[in-house]
Amino acid sequence: MNHSLSLTIAIDGPAASGKGTLARRLADYYHLPHLDTGLTYRAVGHALLIHGLPLDNVSAAETAARQVDLANLDREVLSAHEVADAASKVAVFPTVRKILVDKQRAFAAQPGGAVLDGRDIGTVVCPEADVKLYVTASPEVRAARRLRDIHSRGGKADLADILADIVRRDERDAGRADSPLRLAPDAHLLDTSEMSIEAAFQAARSAIEDVLAKRNKT
Repeated sequence: MNHSLSLTIAIDGPAASGKGTLARRLADYYHLPHLDTGLTYRAVGHALLIHGLPLDNVSAAETAARQVDLANLDREVLSAHEVADAASKVAVFPTVRKILVDKQRAFAAQPGGAVLDGRDIGTVVCPEADVKLYVTASPEVRAARRLRDIHSRGGKADLADILADIVRRDERDAGRADSPLRLAPDAHLLDTSEMSIEAAFQAARSAIEDVLAKRNKT
């Protein structure tokens, strides 16, 4: 296929659903830049944590959001559990979301397209995306994946605690007033509960190729 075509892929889903891994794989396959928008919220949460500021300080969160540099998002640093929890808390502020969404939209608008994953890409950030995917899995499966990931990095955690945290984050993400996590009407639903990464990739690629084939016929 012609990889030079402009293509914007929006991928949404809850925590530990596999959307990030899938997004990176698709970005590599289609030779597109990739942005994990969750890292932008984590960067804000991390900034507040390292400066000892309360996570409900909206003004400080807004300042941190303006300073987020999409080219310098350290995944390793921002992957810490306490940073993820902080991100979920600052993400409820509409003003913080607006600042970061503007940055995310600028990233998506670059020539040739891009792959973005997060919680509100297909519904808010890129509602006109060429392809929208909603990647999910049962909370139990996601908790087990998160535990394996922690163990693989030499960490320790309790499965029950991880599951409880995932349920809390799901409720927070889906229940916030501004840009809640939800399935876009025109998104392709991928339940990866019983899917390997390879199977999920092939299912996503099939959906994308269908869109490209229809575009080529017009």
